[in-house]
Amino acid sequence: MKLFVWDFHGTLEMDNEHAVLEISNKVLGKLGYKDRLTEEDNLKLYGRKWLEYFEYLLPNETAETHFAIQQKCIEYEGEHPEIIHRHIKPNDYAHYVLGEISKHHRQILVSNMSDVGLSRFIKAVDMVKFFPRGSAFATNSYTKQIKVTKKEILLDYLKDKKFDQVITIGDTGVDIAMGNAVDATTYLYSHPGRKFANAKADYKIRDLREVLKEI
Repeated sequence: MKLFVWDFHGTLEMDNEHAVLEISNKVLGKLGYKDRLTEEDNLKLYGRKWLEYFEYLLPNETAETHFAIQQKCIEYEGEHPEIIHRHIKPNDYAHYVLGEISKHHRQILVSNMSDVGLSRFIKAVDMVKFFPRGSAFATNSYTKQIKVTKKEILLDYLKDKKFDQVITIGDTGVDIAMGNAVDATTYLYSHPGRKFANAKADYKIRDLREVLKEI
């Protein structure tokens, strides 16, 4: 049996970046800032921690302020779930690919989100059936107290398990580094029309169906 390790944002979903932009700019306005993120900024930053958006936009503010704005965005997101639902969609062929892999192998999801956020997003794109309890892991990187990385999550998951092969699929260098840490076959994904992240992977793909050759 093989293990497929998935990233979520920018890989299994599409169009959530529009929700991130809408929420970020609404919160900036509510907090009295005149600066706003542009579509170009948003695409360049998408996939990073939310506070990094504000480090980029407001470089003269303190780290504490960047963190506080991020937390306000998370709070606003929870209060207005309709924004996420209005924008987010499953990525092209994501359900089909996950379904085919699930017939033969195991899959887990590792994401830079909170546990609550990850559960909310998986439900929004109807992927709970592919990632039941014990197979979706969050770094909780939006809190100051918990400092766990994607790589650490995967290493911990594998320490008492044996697979014939590990395959990782994600859209950032962090996902590739996670795979390299366990000698995995790495896939770097990018949505059509967008640039690939600056990372060296075994394969670069724009269609999730290409992963099916690993079955």
